Amino acid sequence: MSEIVANLNTVKAAIARAEQEAQREKDSVTLVAVSKTFDADAIRPVLEAGHRVFGENRVQEAQGKWPALREVYPGIELHLIGPLQSNKTADAVALFDVIETVDREKIAAALAAEIRKQGRNPQLYVQVNTGLEPQKAGIAPKEAVAFVERCRTEHGLNIVGLMCIPPANENPGPHFALLEKLAREAGVEKLSMGMSGDFETAIGFGATSVRVGSAIFGGRAYPA
Repeated sequence: MSEIVANLNTVKAAIARAEQEAQREKDSVTLVAVSKTFDADAIRPVLEAGHRVFGENRVQEAQGKWPALREVYPGIELHLIGPLQSNKTADAVALFDVIETVDREKIAAALAAEIRKQGRNPQLYVQVNTGLEPQKAGIAPKEAVAFVERCRTEHGLNIVGLMCIPPANENPGPHFALLEKLAREAGVEKLSMGMSGDFETAIGFGATSVRVGSAIFGGRAYPA
């Protein structure tokens, strides 16, 4: 068994334990294996192990590896979990099954136009900047519920959930609790929250999907 597959199994076991501790239904949490910066050779062992849900940060990077992998491995569900630029909207709608980073009117309008044009209907999440970090994407918490409503009524978008990335140096629990509260107020059922260091905590606060990369694939080497 490869190290990556062993890591995958460890993460899945931890998710199962966290579900049980939170008195959640078994398999109620989806693992999004975050494969950003990793090439097809690193991803194949996870696919061979039967996993099919993956997350990518950049549209262009995903275009370079997933179309070919999808020809070999059926049933892949691909999530965009990085910021979406308006000039990449057409490519994102064509490639991704779930777009988790709707965070402003311009993107909502561009997605609506492309969804009508292409006849595809990806699931959409609104990203909330729960820590109000200026360097981070996402809509402010106080604006989130109204933004979800505008996405639905003005743009006709199928908003199914909320996503957040808590500040790295803070206890993530209050941020997860805030996102869960906003989801209830907005009338959405899905919560994408929790990463390699805090996904078990997120499950305790109601996460329906967790985004785990380094705990599966190992550390990333980013270009200088």
